[in-house]
Amino acid sequence: MNGRLGWVVSLAFGALLFLYVFGQQIDGWAFAVTGEENRGAQVRGMWQLMGNSLRPRVRLAEAERIRHAGVNPFGVNTFLEQEVELSKRERQVKMIAEAGFRWIRQEFPWYDIEIHAKGDFQDRRSETYREAWEKYDNIVELAGERNLQIIARLSSPPKWALDETHWEIGFGPPEVYADFVDYVSAVAKRYRGQISYYQIWNEPNIYPEWGEEKISPERYTELLCLAASAIRGADPDAVILSAALAPTAALTDRDLNDFIFLQRMYMAGAGECFDVMSVQGYGLWSGPTDRRMRPGSINYGRNQYIRDIMVANGDSSKAIWISEMNWNAVPVETGLPANYGRVSLEQQSDWAALAYERARVEWPWIGVVSLWYFKRADASEADQTWYYFRVLDPDFGKMPIYDGLKSYIRDNPY
Repeated sequence: MNGRLGWVVSLAFGALLFLYVFGQQIDGWAFAVTGEENRGAQVRGMWQLMGNSLRPRVRLAEAERIRHAGVNPFGVNTFLEQEVELSKRERQVKMIAEAGFRWIRQEFPWYDIEIHAKGDFQDRRSETYREAWEKYDNIVELAGERNLQIIARLSSPPKWALDETHWEIGFGPPEVYADFVDYVSAVAKRYRGQISYYQIWNEPNIYPEWGEEKISPERYTELLCLAASAIRGADPDAVILSAALAPTAALTDRDLNDFIFLQRMYMAGAGECFDVMSVQGYGLWSGPTDRRMRPGSINYGRNQYIRDIMVANGDSSKAIWISEMNWNAVPVETGLPANYGRVSLEQQSDWAALAYERARVEWPWIGVVSLWYFKRADASEADQTWYYFRVLDPDFGKMPIYDGLKSYIRDNPY
């Protein structure tokens, strides 16, 4: 056994023994480094934490001047386009602003704007025809009235833009990239001066976001660069966000590890095509204080590996924005599986605040952190685990996380 490994093993053994003997007194400290509240999980976490010293340190370039990092961090994901009643859309935006959020990440789904054919912006899906832009004009207006910045996610092609292999699932890249380019250009021209932040696609490294095709960082990079050029042409002040990469260790045709995907993006020339890197910030099975650095595991601190890859590729001056962050509070009594971990409503509230705190205090390269998600228009998806990330019920009933974050944001103004 070499000296370094022997030192680590001895230290680990001593820490574990101490945790067993004096565990009651140091539970808080153990949670602060492992993100675990269960005693057994804390012991395992401490052992795994020792492995950090045996791996190469990530390069974070913390002293670098980072563009788009010094911004108000409080964001939330919205589905405002799903609210049929204008009064509910208005009420939702009002409650978002009253909680202290200053950003909404709102999709402008291609299929809901250029619905029937290329260049056709009329909505003829009901007897009363209307301009497809009408709903989104209203969302932009409401956000402006409440001083909310919009991160416009541009994705989700209409059926006419997909090839037949993608029709059934409704996901996938457009058959003709120029069609997407024309769409994003139309959005940027219409909302110039009202929206400045555009995110190109979502989770292109996993199924089903990239459809039935083999995952391809190179093809996504081509789409990103074409879209970025079109948006910048329509609005020179626009800020381009890369798609949020899903955290995964998978190495298959349908799901590709986010680290490998990003490195291949850089090799394909993506560095010139985005201003802000996007990641997902789910903690899943451990809390936001989990400091274990294991490339094959997913925790809230995984963004540090993404930062390391950016630094290695000369992109240390760019910020990372977390597109989605939260813990899942699916009740045991629903019988649904804990696909995303499982916490109580009180833990969800506490951990979300701690997640903002850690990003604010420890990670100077992080900009906006957008909570996933505010509310859905109805409860039709209550039989799906992901529904239980919500902040509000469809009828505007508040989960504890709403008031918890409202208090945190009030006490920690930007």
